[in-house]
Parts: sequence; structure tokens; C-alpha cells
Amino acid sequence: MRPACRQGPAREACGASAHRGPPGINASLKSEPEGRLDPRARSLWQITGALQALPVLAGGAFGSYVLYTNDVASYLAALPALVALALAVLLVVVLPPLLWRRWRYEIRLLEVDLQRGLLRVTRTLVPMARVQHVDTRQGPLQRRFGLSTVVFYTAAGPNEIPQLASSTAAEVRDRIAELTREADEL
Repeated sequence: MRPACRQGPAREACGASAHRGPPGINASLKSEPEGRLDPRARSLWQITGALQALPVLAGGAFGSYVLYTNDVASYLAALPALVALALAVLLVVVLPPLLWRRWRYEIRLLEVDLQRGLLRVTRTLVPMARVQHVDTRQGPLQRRFGLSTVVFYTAAGPNEIPQLASSTAAEVRDRIAELTREADEL
């Protein structure tokens, strides 16, 4: 190799790849995957957050009631209800848009690239050659919103792309199945 081809911008001009990873994996972890979840995922997550917040709110209200009836200062008695309310706001208002913004996926020729997480971002590359089977799943709330989850399985366990429009989920499922068959033929 000529010295100019070993490093720097001339590297690409010499035909060398900018990505230095294992053979067969062409994803660059520097760029985010392009696919986004359906925008209706935010509303679905808000509803599930509200359902999760109901027992918390009830517990906070009960705790405040018990403290208030036992002659605890009113500002201290209100504390359990305020903490429960803050948690409910977090579950219903704050988290759903943040989760939607962070969740990304991309189906490539040789792998599926998944990115998710808020404080700790997880990036998963699943080689197509390792996918054993793929299916779609739809719960009752997802059905109401017209959403589905694509689940694909490897020997290491399942991976999923949640909250896609049902038609998009079917296309993604079929695309992964097709690329898996092609990878098996190689």
C-alpha cells in the first residue's frame, strides 16, 4: 500500500473502507439508524404510562391521607401525593416523546441496526445470517392504534422493533425474512 493510502482522507480515494469492523458488517456506529417508530407510539406510550401511574397516584393519595389524618403537618402530608404526581407526569408527559426520539432502526443487507435507551443508549447489530425466524406481534392497545411489533429471533434470544404501523411492520418482517434467506444462501 502506498503511504498516502494508510491514513487520512486519501484512504477513501485509494479504495479503502472508512469502516474498520468485522468482515460482513457494514454498519458505522457513528451515524444513527434512519428508521423511526410510528408517531402514534408516543400516544400509546402515554396511555400505558397513565395506566402504570394510576396505582402510584392512588398510593400517593392514600399515603397523604394517612399522614394528614394523623396530624402530620399539611406540607409533609402532601409530600407522597406530590411525589406520585411528579412520577405520573414523568411517565405520561416526559418519557414518551423522549423514547420515541431515541428509538431508531435500520434494515441493511447484512444486518439489522437497533438503537434505543435514554440514559444508557444501547446499539445492537444483528447479523442477518444469525436470524432464525421473524414474526409480528400486536396487543390490544396496539391494535387500537394500528401498530405492531416486529420480533426476530437469533440463538441469543429475541430482538424487536416496537410500535410500527401494521403495514410497515409487515414490510419490515418480510424484508428481514427475505434478507435472512439470502444470507443463508451465501
